[in-house]
Amino acid sequence: MAKYADNSKALFDYEVLERFTAGIELLGMEVKSIREGKMNLRGTFVAIRGNEAYLMGAEIPAYQPKNAPKEYDGLRARKLLLTKSELEQLQDAEGIKGLTVIPLSVYNKGRFLKLDIAIARGKKKFDKRQAIKKRDVERDLKRSL
Repeated sequence: MAKYADNSKALFDYEVLERFTAGIELLGMEVKSIREGKMNLRGTFVAIRGNEAYLMGAEIPAYQPKNAPKEYDGLRARKLLLTKSELEQLQDAEGIKGLTVIPLSVYNKGRFLKLDIAIARGKKKFDKRQAIKKRDVERDLKRSL
């Protein structure tokens, strides 16, 4: 299981409450581009429209830019493949103030690409400072050992 893209800033900015795994509806050239590690998840989010979930703001450049169709948009919304019960949970969470749905990472499961998403609550500045302090203490302990 290889990890192709990671939203490392998400775990710093958000407190993860619940995780889900979703399939992504992609074009062939997008799959090749992701497998080369060209996907960017920074600043992305998941939007629920009707009874469907979409990955918004994820940048996937064309695999071969000169061979890509002229109408190709690397920032287009991509449909996520989830079960009905998972979609209902995400819709309920999106309706609660302070909660959001964010993507965490893209990896392969067999020959398929999967997206790890989470229901999350934004951290306050105080919580972020505590996370930085904890990380520094752990780093110092590892150095001393």
